[in-house]
Amino acid sequence: MNKETFAKSTALLPTELCPCQSGLEYEQCCGVFHQHQRSAQTAEQLMRSRYCAYVLQNIPYIVETTLPAQQPFLAQQAIRTWAESVQWQQLVIVDQRVRSTVHENIEFKAFFIQDGIEDVHHETSLFVKCAEKWYFLDHTLPLPTLKKPCICGSGKKFKHCCGAFL
Repeated sequence: MNKETFAKSTALLPTELCPCQSGLEYEQCCGVFHQHQRSAQTAEQLMRSRYCAYVLQNIPYIVETTLPAQQPFLAQQAIRTWAESVQWQQLVIVDQRVRSTVHENIEFKAFFIQDGIEDVHHETSLFVKCAEKWYFLDHTLPLPTLKKPCICGSGKKFKHCCGAFL
């Protein structure tokens, strides 16, 4: 996404506090990831930047931070429709579990209002580090069978790699 397109998708000023609730200004926090100045160095940074992307309706960022093998299967219009239909309120990181040097589970709650009703999206997500970059593994998309090669490209069987942490 180019900067002009991104600027049109949000009213957030770079000096406003980041929606991910890190306490930092957007331009010093998730803004550097959204503008491709840096890649997330931790799974938590990626988790927070993805939440912020939902708040700002930055759908291209959500797609590009999903595991590359899964990106073609993402329903981008459905993601956009959902992001546009809610008012994001708060992100709470409940738990983090380092599972290996390249796998981490993050349990979170994302509070939102949709059609005037308060709700919460509660999930434990898997993040995978591939080629020195963190990605979200979407467990709602088709996954390989346990004996097939893992979708992260590690060369291991799915059951001995990402499949072990879902």
